[in-house]
Amino acid sequence: MSKTNGDSGSSCKFVHNHQLLGPKKIIITGAPGTGKTSVIKALETLKFHCYHEIIRDMTAKAKNTTTEKEKISNPLVLVNDPMAFNSALLHGRKEQYRGASHLNRKICFFDRGVPDVLAYMDYFEQTYPAEFETICKECQYDAVFILPPWKEIYKSDNERLESFEEARDLHLYLTQTYEHFGYQPILMPLCSVKERAQFVINNIKK
Repeated sequence: MSKTNGDSGSSCKFVHNHQLLGPKKIIITGAPGTGKTSVIKALETLKFHCYHEIIRDMTAKAKNTTTEKEKISNPLVLVNDPMAFNSALLHGRKEQYRGASHLNRKICFFDRGVPDVLAYMDYFEQTYPAEFETICKECQYDAVFILPPWKEIYKSDNERLESFEEARDLHLYLTQTYEHFGYQPILMPLCSVKERAQFVINNIKK
């Protein structure tokens, strides 16, 4: 996957054709600390079906296996077998996608999508098999919203290991990865959680 710096700044909607029947599948993604999980929770309070991020529990378990001296900013190298960790994460998100195809809903949201795994691996210069790209192509979402880094709301926590500078770089890799798979990520504005949730709803109704 090519890595060229640049901010897409895209606000254009992109829709894939489904391989599986089911509701529209919408990704909410972004670098750590950008507020995406708060948007997911806001959408959930509006009675939308939302799939939660699965990496935080996995990262917490991984951190328990290391000493403070060994802990670094990349959660994917905290484990003895990073490829197994990435594979479990990729297939976990694939199962979320497949499960959504059986929902009796018009729309569902995901706190990160399958391609996020490859974006992180590219950023940390970790190789992956062709199967990973194949799964990303098979799991086709209807739209992707990406939240930009926002220093005023950024903070680290026990499972968030990235610095704000790393978050800015990860934003570029996330954007590039989704564009690589044919998406045009919709850039989320810097505003309140309520306004962000309404921004998503307004865009998916267009």
